[in-house]
Amino acid sequence: MKISDRLIGILLAAMLFLSLFAGCAAKDETASTTRPDVTEKSISVVATIFPAYDWTRQIIGEGEDRVALTLLLDKGSDLHSYQPTVEDIYKISTCDIFIYVGGESDKWVPDALDQAENKNMVVINLLDALGDAVKTEQTLEGMEHDHEEDRDRETELDEHVWLSLRHAAVLCRVIGDALGRKDPAHSAAYQANADSYIKKLNDLDAAYSDALAATSRKALLFADRFPFRYLADDYGLTCFAAFSGCSAETEASFETVSFLVGKVDELELPYVMKLEGGDSRLAETIITNSKAQNAGILELNSLQAVTARDVAEGTTYLAVMERNLETLKTALG
Repeated sequence: MKISDRLIGILLAAMLFLSLFAGCAAKDETASTTRPDVTEKSISVVATIFPAYDWTRQIIGEGEDRVALTLLLDKGSDLHSYQPTVEDIYKISTCDIFIYVGGESDKWVPDALDQAENKNMVVINLLDALGDAVKTEQTLEGMEHDHEEDRDRETELDEHVWLSLRHAAVLCRVIGDALGRKDPAHSAAYQANADSYIKKLNDLDAAYSDALAATSRKALLFADRFPFRYLADDYGLTCFAAFSGCSAETEASFETVSFLVGKVDELELPYVMKLEGGDSRLAETIITNSKAQNAGILELNSLQAVTARDVAEGTTYLAVMERNLETLKTALG
């Protein structure tokens, strides 16, 4: 009896389904006793952004053999457009400590936490941890915007808290305390590591204060987004920019470009700023149309595009912030 091609296809599909079902059953049995990336380690920590990941790494110190640490945004994804994968949700669901920013970009987090398998998880919302120190999104003079966005921005919190070394110090204490609660046997080590790292943050903050107080200029102009409100406010800097920190806009209007060109001329700025990996075309347009034809373009790193490769090659929060200081010293003279 001749079997039709269609029936053969159905039979093959059924066999494949059964094999997949068996494989899934085996995986489920394993998943009930072990969590991904944890194996025999005591606790697991998941951080959405690189700064929180690196702060945690420094506080763990030599305890890396007992703590499984995961960075979710490890492919250079922008926080504002990131969407978690199924694997990401599972890592969050089963971790012991979950660290996230807590702003508009993290609207997906509450649903993920509602489904969490580990009901004893410690959750650290960076914005909540900072309380009244958190600011709203800022509309700078001349910035590309519309009135509806302005109304939203009046209540939308500025997520980029990691760009303040002072906020970083506060948040590192919170992370150290959380690690100590989840692993009390090593609480003293976490506290000592946190103390040591916070001192480095405070020392760099003092270096920023001293260096930027001595510069001849106090103004920066970004031909890009502006996620640096916390840093600018810490050191009394005046800033101008094309777009807000969370903006998805890439094209500036004639009015915005004209305003920024005028500011370059008015303030006699020798440099125009942009973000890490950003397009230079807007900066070039501003310079070309200003009197400062020889102005340069400098890049300030907002720590939003750090990849797993960068981490493997030794990138750290402190190293990036140290380079940012050198860039600011050049820009501000």
